[in-house]
Amino acid sequence: MTCDFFSVATKGVQGLHPYQPGKPVDELERELGITDIVKLASNENPLGPSPKALKAIENAFQDLCRYPDGNGFRLKSALAERYQLEVNQVTLGNGSNDLLEIIARVFADTASEIIFSQYAFAVYPIVTQAIGAKAIEVPAVDWGHNLDAMAKSITDKTKLIFIANPNNPTGTYVKTDALTRFLAKVPENVIVVLDEAYGEYIDEKCVDFPDGIALLNKYPNLIITRTFSKAWGLASLRVGYALSNSVIADLLNRVRQPFNVDTFALDAATAVLSDTDYLDRSRKTNNEGMQQLIEGFDQLGLNYIPSVGNFITFDTGQDGIATFQALLQKGVIVRPVANYGMPQHLRVSIGLPQENNRFLEALKDVLGS
Repeated sequence: MTCDFFSVATKGVQGLHPYQPGKPVDELERELGITDIVKLASNENPLGPSPKALKAIENAFQDLCRYPDGNGFRLKSALAERYQLEVNQVTLGNGSNDLLEIIARVFADTASEIIFSQYAFAVYPIVTQAIGAKAIEVPAVDWGHNLDAMAKSITDKTKLIFIANPNNPTGTYVKTDALTRFLAKVPENVIVVLDEAYGEYIDEKCVDFPDGIALLNKYPNLIITRTFSKAWGLASLRVGYALSNSVIADLLNRVRQPFNVDTFALDAATAVLSDTDYLDRSRKTNNEGMQQLIEGFDQLGLNYIPSVGNFITFDTGQDGIATFQALLQKGVIVRPVANYGMPQHLRVSIGLPQENNRFLEALKDVLGS
């Protein structure tokens, strides 16, 4: 091979490293030869899928030889009805990550600047660099978004702003007053993406969490992205969606790949939207599990970042990667976040009560507490 293919790639791609997902259970089994593994690394729903989703998938097998509905009409209609929007305001994606990349490709290029917060979702800098745009990372405040500083960072080159609410991996959130003040400052030609992947975990106790859907009519430059991978329990199927004004949705659909959401995902997502009992159980399990982990951290004397997602990030008080590796030896998978500039922290997803307890016992052993 005489061609230097690395040099042929664009500069942005040359500087990237592949996204590292949470370690799969079967990979750890192969590496260490252990079983009875608890995975609390990828913010998945520990309840398993909804029975309604499973039934929908079973019914879809008869059409395995057919392409999916490229327009996703039934799912888009169900989403439009749920949020009191028009069908042409909904864009479907292969997970919400797909939509984040589509949005960046539609609105930014090598002459653009894209703003996001320190400690925000890793995909934002990845898509920014991949398209050759300039990343503007704004320092965080208390592990969360500093919207005032983000507003001051806007220039005539700014095309896109990403806001994760709640934020991953810190679990912090932007409050209603702060968000509305921020949106009022953003020029209409700058697109604001409100990434609400964990929005379904917000309950009535979080009274100052903004209603992003209600803001769509007032701010036409706003896009909301959500996913079925978290509270809805369909992570394996990779289905997400964006809500926006119809002009933006039309532009996104011009770039969206044909058949980017498969039939099983379309049907399962449509079915699970009507399973209010499943969503209620997901929230209840998450709230109780969060309290279980908080109490465990308090007993261990560990600091943590208060979270409204289905995960919590805590300070190990020592090297996070070493703690992560030691937990792997005990069959517990969590998520290191050193790549976010948090070398002592680990992020743990909320599991079932017995999984949470298994994690806390393993952590106690590892830390020698």
